[in-house]
Amino acid sequence: MSPATNPWTDLDRPPLRQAALARALTRRAEGDEGPDAVWRAVEVVASTGSTNADVAARARAGEPEGLVLVADHQEAGRGRLGRSWEAPPRAALAVSLLLRPPVEPARWSWLPLLTGLGVVDALRRTCGVPAGLKWPNDVLVPEPERGQQPELGERRKVCGVLAEAVTRPDGGPVAAVVGFGLNVDQHRAELPVPTATSLRLTGAATLDRDTVLRACLRAVAVRYRQWVDAAGDARAAGVGAAYREACLTLGLQVEVRLPGAGAGEVLRGTAEEVDDDGRLVVATADGLRALAAGDVAHVRAV
Repeated sequence: MSPATNPWTDLDRPPLRQAALARALTRRAEGDEGPDAVWRAVEVVASTGSTNADVAARARAGEPEGLVLVADHQEAGRGRLGRSWEAPPRAALAVSLLLRPPVEPARWSWLPLLTGLGVVDALRRTCGVPAGLKWPNDVLVPEPERGQQPELGERRKVCGVLAEAVTRPDGGPVAAVVGFGLNVDQHRAELPVPTATSLRLTGAATLDRDTVLRACLRAVAVRYRQWVDAAGDARAAGVGAAYREACLTLGLQVEVRLPGAGAGEVLRGTAEEVDDDGRLVVATADGLRALAAGDVAHVRAV
C-alpha cells in the first residue's frame, strides 16, 4: 500500500516521535551503565528502502556502535533467506541496530537469537502477549479464538530478525547490523501472508509504536549487555537458558530445509536442544544433527 492510498490518518497511525525516543533510550553521559547505555543515537526516517542496508553503509563508513535506525515505512525490507517484508506506512516497526561487539566473531551467531529473545521479553512484559520463538529467531504469538484461552490460539509470526555482518577486505567481520520487523497495527487484509499476524490481531495491551519500540530496545540492550559482559558465552550470560525456555521449536517434530538445499532436500526429526553455540540439535533417523542455519517448519508435538 502506497502512502497515497493509505486510508489511515496520523490520528489512527501517528508517526514515531524521534526526540522523545532519543531522550528515553540513549545513554545520558560517558560511563552510563544503565540498560539503555548500548544505544548512542536513535534516528527515525519517514521512508527508506531498507534500514539494514542504510545502517550497513554507515558501518562501512565508520559509524560507531549504538546507532538505531527506524523507518515509519520500509519499501524494500528483507527477511531471512532473501524473503521480502512489507507493511503499510506507520503500521509496523522496521528497526536496524549497529553493533560492534568486543566478542570473538565465532560467537556472533548469537546476535540475532538474543535480539529475538529481547523482543519476546518486551512483548510479554509490555504487551501482555505470550510470545515465543521459532528457531532461530522468528517471534510467534497466538491469535485468540472465541471460547479458548488466549495462549491456545494458533501461533503466527509477528516479528522476524535478520543479522548481517559488515566485513573488512579480508572477510573478517568488523560490525553487525541486526534488523527486526515487528507487525503492530495491521488488520488481517494488510498482512502479506496467511501465517503472519500483528499485535492488533493478538489483542495486545498496547498498539502504541513508541511504547513497543522503547520496550523492545531496552530488552534487547539488556540481553546484549549480558552477552557482551560474558565475552559471548551464552551459558555464562544466562542467554542460552532463557532462549531455550522461550523456544517453541523444542520438543516438536520438524522439517528443516538446509541453506542451499535443492527441492526435496529436507532434514526431518525431533528438535531436541539449542546448544551453547545457538545451533538446533535435531534427532534424526541417522542420529543427532546440530544445525547452524535452516528454514524450520513445525510439524507436531512429540
